[in-house]
Formats: sequence, structure tokens, C-alpha cells
Amino acid sequence: MRVVIAGASGFLGTHLSDHLRVHGHEVTALVRREACSPHESRWDPAAGSIDHGVIEAADAVVNLAGASIAGNPHSRKWAREVLESRVSTTRLLAETIAETERPAAFLAGNGIAWYGDHGATPVTEDTPSTGDAFLTTVSHEWSAAADPARKAGARVCELRTSPVMDRTSPPLKQLRLLFQAGGGARLGSGKQFMPMISLRDWVGAVSYLIESRDVSGAFNLCCPHTPTNAEFTRALAAALHRKAFLAVPAALMKLAAGDLAPEVLGSINARPAALERAGYDFEDEDVSEVLAAALS
Repeated sequence: MRVVIAGASGFLGTHLSDHLRVHGHEVTALVRREACSPHESRWDPAAGSIDHGVIEAADAVVNLAGASIAGNPHSRKWAREVLESRVSTTRLLAETIAETERPAAFLAGNGIAWYGDHGATPVTEDTPSTGDAFLTTVSHEWSAAADPARKAGARVCELRTSPVMDRTSPPLKQLRLLFQAGGGARLGSGKQFMPMISLRDWVGAVSYLIESRDVSGAFNLCCPHTPTNAEFTRALAAALHRKAFLAVPAALMKLAAGDLAPEVLGSINARPAALERAGYDFEDEDVSEVLAAALS
């Protein structure tokens, strides 16, 4: 298949591109500088500039572009960049796909924060969203930006991604160092559910969706058994042969995390129901397996 990827130079994009090429697919990366190879195409989302021919020829378009969440949560500039970088890229790709004669499949990046805080209640793709936390609001606008592709009849898969665990990338990169130094701690009560997925399952699931030509809709990219924060803390400490008796008070987390506090202290007991219905077979089903894969 011909696959176009926005955000191909990022952590997830690099691993997805490599995986697809190894499995025989042709991958074109959208870049914001001058293209340096036949496998790159220049675009400028801010200016609405993109090579329509590249999108016309694609079988699938994947959008992983967006400013890093790891920034200053107290900064309005950071908040604006997080939102605009996701919405502008998604909208440009969706509108371009909609203008083609044979719309490509659109795998539109999004976040598990779409659902908001649901406590211990299991959350599937059929669960309505609740609340107006920052990342929940971002996820809603992010999703709406893909509407032109949906209305044009394209096969749209919305990738509601939970934190992807790998020792070389946030958040586990920083957490591993913190826990190894003896600073491991649960956050608040620790009862909040925190969805996650291993890198190999994220890459495997997205590749599966690209190749499955008859599936569409929202997909929770998370392991089947979501741990609580306390369970994650214990599992990571055990994997690193450390103790984790500390706890960070919720009030302190709210002060430090700013707009991201609801995501840190909120609870999403997510289930990848749509992926399982589609036939994807997870390699890492719970926190122990996710961490074992991530730390290996």
C-alpha cells in the first residue's frame, strides 16, 4: 500500500514508518523543510500548502503531527500550540482527502483524553465524553477537524491513543529514571485508572487498521486491562527492583500540573473494544506485560 504519514519524524511516526516499510508498504513522509528524497513531500499546514498529487495517490494517510504535550502546562502559548498544531494538520489532510476522486483511508491521531474522567466505570468507544478538561477539549476539536474526510466517504479511523510506554520516550523515559533514583510515588489516591499501551502494540494496531480495509470509527489504543495509578506504581517499582512508598498529594499535583492536572488525577478505565472486535490480537495485555516489553 501507499501510505502517507504526517509526523513521520516523531517517535511514533519513525517506528510506524520502519514497520510499514519492512512489511512491504511504500511510505511517504510529509515534511516542513525541502524534501530530500523521493520518500518525502513538503507541506506547510499553517499556510494550507500540500501536494494534492501525493494524497491523491495514497491508499492511506496517517496524521501523527502535533506539538508535544510535554511543555509548560501553565503557558497559554503552549496550550494554543498543542491545540492548533493538531487541528490545523488534521483539517488540511481531511479537506485534501475529501477533494480527491478516490478518498484514501484517513487514520487521524487523537487522544484517550477524549472521554474525560469516568472513575472506575469501564470506558469503550461507545462511552460518551464528559467534562471540559484541557486535553478533553483538544481531543474534541481534533476529532471534528477530520469531518471533511468523513463526509466525503473516506474510511476514517480515529486513533484515541493512550500513553505509549517505551524506555526511550516520555513518559516512561523520565519515570524510569525517577523510580531508579528512589523517587517513585503514586499520584493522589492512586485509585485513578491510567490507560497505556506498549510501543509494539501501538505500531501493530495502527498497521492492522491501515491494512484492514473494512473497518472505521474510533479505536481506543490501550492495553485490554487498564491499571490504576497505584498498580502501575507498584509494577514499575518491581520491574526496576526499587521501592515506591511515597505519594504525591492531589493538591500538590493540581498546583504543579496546571491544565494537565485532570489528565493526571482523572480516571479512564479504558477498554480497546473496537480493536478487539476488529480482530487485533494484543501482545501485551496488562501493566506487567506492557512494562516488560517497554523496559526490555
